[in-house]
Amino acid sequence: MARKPPERPRWYFSLRSPYAWFAFRDLLEHHREVADAIDWLPCWEPDPPTAGLLAGIELPWVPMSRAKSFYVLKDTRRLARERGLSMSWPVDPDPHWDVPHLGFLAAEEAGRGREFVSLAYQERWEKGRDICDREVIASIAGRLGLDPGGVADACDDPWFQRAGAERLTRSYHDGVFGVPFFIRGREPFFGVDRLPAYARAHREGGPLPAPGAAARSGEPLAGLLPAGLDSGPGGGCG
Repeated sequence: MARKPPERPRWYFSLRSPYAWFAFRDLLEHHREVADAIDWLPCWEPDPPTAGLLAGIELPWVPMSRAKSFYVLKDTRRLARERGLSMSWPVDPDPHWDVPHLGFLAAEEAGRGREFVSLAYQERWEKGRDICDREVIASIAGRLGLDPGGVADACDDPWFQRAGAERLTRSYHDGVFGVPFFIRGREPFFGVDRLPAYARAHREGGPLPAPGAAARSGEPLAGLLPAGLDSGPGGGCG
């Protein structure tokens, strides 16, 4: 029997998460060779059209307690100061996280995914803007030379909804319970403070397969969602 080829190293991020923002900054400032070699996979709380495609999948996102919310506010301000960053905590009046994350997939398909992430984090965490607002996403797309309406409205496109469900399904099978979440081989690394260890593992572990171009097919989920898949226990933290 042919041996299954090793999977690509990868990291899961959310445009909602301040900790993923810190990891993004640290990746590009201190570990750019790692950033260039790994796959970038979004992970978020999907809106109903995308969530409806997750047959048998129960994602581990749960509401944050009041005590944890206060802790995160203080902790993220501390981490921002350590990095010399000015942080403006945003307000999300009507969150629809498919808007920025499927917008990322549209930008990624056009070859501008990383630049989209950079500007989305800048808008959210440095300017305090609502990245679930389609006008904000359209503005980001325009600055990147992309079709503003196509990127901002990717959340309404059935193909991008299925592509988003594919990423979320993969996160489920990878055991992702929060972000940032890094994987190399069978080894997971959770949290921004684990990034240096992940970078060491990457440098010491030798090469893995090169990134493959993902063709836009009609059925991104084919073969990934077996009927009756048991979602296992819920819970976890995000």
